[in-house]
Amino acid sequence: MNAVTWPKGTVKALSRSLRIYHGDKARHAAMDRLYAAFLKPGDLAFDIGAHLGDRISSFRRLGARVIALEPDPGPARAIRLIHRRDSFVTLVEAACGDHEGSIALRISQADLTASTVSAAFIAAGTRARGGEGQLWDHEITVPCTTLDKLIVRHGLPRLLKIDVEGFEAHVLAGLTRAVPVISFEFKTIRRDVAEACLALLETLGRYRFNIALGETQRLMLAEPVWAEAMGAHLRALPEDIGSGDVYAILEH
Repeated sequence: MNAVTWPKGTVKALSRSLRIYHGDKARHAAMDRLYAAFLKPGDLAFDIGAHLGDRISSFRRLGARVIALEPDPGPARAIRLIHRRDSFVTLVEAACGDHEGSIALRISQADLTASTVSAAFIAAGTRARGGEGQLWDHEITVPCTTLDKLIVRHGLPRLLKIDVEGFEAHVLAGLTRAVPVISFEFKTIRRDVAEACLALLETLGRYRFNIALGETQRLMLAEPVWAEAMGAHLRALPEDIGSGDVYAILEH
């Protein structure tokens, strides 16, 4: 991986994100309630796009083992510091996609949550209302692996969480086995990515879907729905919703 010299702005961004993602106890409790419906002690969870590891911490509070992928060196270093004594957390400093090899990661040093390997996401972000000043001002080359390869190395997870800023469909394209529970982030500026994810999941198994908006950590629908209904729901969302997570639950 390329060596990176981090400017002061990045250090401030990391500190701000750490306060947001690890300093809110009410948010942690809501997250634990959500994931407790899917994970029990001893289960395996994959966190693809771990950022600063708030989901890692939630999965561990629930007793799950965690394989976490984070290609951005700054957040990866924070994860190592937070979880360095936890033998049930394995950090892989790599991106995830539809091929093994390497890939260019574009980093927004002012907003580390926006770092991405998706050129289409960057284009959509700069066109979006309020995104005119968003800069992806640093680029590094990082390793890239696939979900299938991770499963061979670490086992089939009970829960797979994907949050990779517009690259979610490419991540799912590298998966050929049904995972019991899969969550993927959606952005209203790239609804086509979410619809591609729904289509890919339909090829893997009989999934039904629910949705959580923003960072509410709360499923909206009383009962999960099939892919067609979830696609219609996503298309009807107001633009200012911004983002959220779709949850795919495999039917038995």
